[in-house]
Amino acid sequence: MSRLIMACLCCTIIYACTETPSEPLPIHDTTPYTLEYGQLPAPNLPSNNVLTVQGVKLGRMLFHDPMLSADGTQSCASCHNQAHAFSDTARFSLGVRELPGKRQAMAIFNMAWNDNEFFWDGRAHLLRDQALLPIQDSLEMDETLDNVMAKLSAEEMYTNQFIRAFGDAVITEERLALALEQFMLSIVSSDSKYDRYLAEQESLTASEERGRELFFTEYNPFFPEFSGADCAHCHGGKNFENDLYMNNGLDTDANITDLGREEVTGDPNDRGHFKVPSLRNIVLTPPYMHDGRFNTLEEVIDHYNSGIQISATVDPALQNTTYTGLMLSETDKQDLINFLHTLTDDAFINNEAYSDPF
Repeated sequence: MSRLIMACLCCTIIYACTETPSEPLPIHDTTPYTLEYGQLPAPNLPSNNVLTVQGVKLGRMLFHDPMLSADGTQSCASCHNQAHAFSDTARFSLGVRELPGKRQAMAIFNMAWNDNEFFWDGRAHLLRDQALLPIQDSLEMDETLDNVMAKLSAEEMYTNQFIRAFGDAVITEERLALALEQFMLSIVSSDSKYDRYLAEQESLTASEERGRELFFTEYNPFFPEFSGADCAHCHGGKNFENDLYMNNGLDTDANITDLGREEVTGDPNDRGHFKVPSLRNIVLTPPYMHDGRFNTLEEVIDHYNSGIQISATVDPALQNTTYTGLMLSETDKQDLINFLHTLTDDAFINNEAYSDPF
């Protein structure tokens, strides 16, 4: 009997030693990541950072991991929440030291269609450049890249994923930036009610249709009955933006305290100029403007309707409206807001491919 037991034990040990591990050893996987973007035009993706399934997965892990912050309490997603189109509903996000940032956190989606640099002032040339700056900012995650790389290198989960994404376990600043860039480039919003309307899959209500007409109709002071809100002047195209930096009349010259784009270019003509953001998912991303001064869309519309402030660098088209205002009635304003609601993409904010993987 004892010999039989010993034989069974030997068989069990041999089987256990030869059993296939539940987690296969990591190997470099270059499977391309397929970007789905509906009716948006084809994006101009970087040729030197081709999206792969494993690269995007690594970027998603990094984006949601508080390990990238000094005290392990904040991730990129802390200030860029998926439920709010990867933005923050606080006027100024609080960093790991409970100190507020200087500008409102921008929404992150459709970065693959961004061709004019990053941040409100465009100080980051590429998305990969942008990705590393909040980690090092003392008002945000307040960590050093050396510490981040050391922490990640100590985690087998990450060394394995770097092997899958890049071919070996070496973790560098460049690879960290490239992985975050891949994930952010994969975040796409293209399935709003308005997109389905354009595809003739859904109809707009009478109010939404009236708001659509106002949105795309130009301001006309000579024929008020035909005048619109002229929103598409700045928020045009399929992504509802224009790849420009503009002064939208928030302050007079004396009251401009944030120089905006001028801080980057050194050109006084860029004073008070900020990136024109997409209006997709705008209902989800209050407060509004670079400094979050407006809490509601009603306040935003009132600003353009009758609150434009004149300064040396304000956009001329906006300055022209100050003589009469946009002449929007209360009904016009509500119709316009109802149209803006059709730009909300519920599939995007609930897409598990972008959610916390941990």
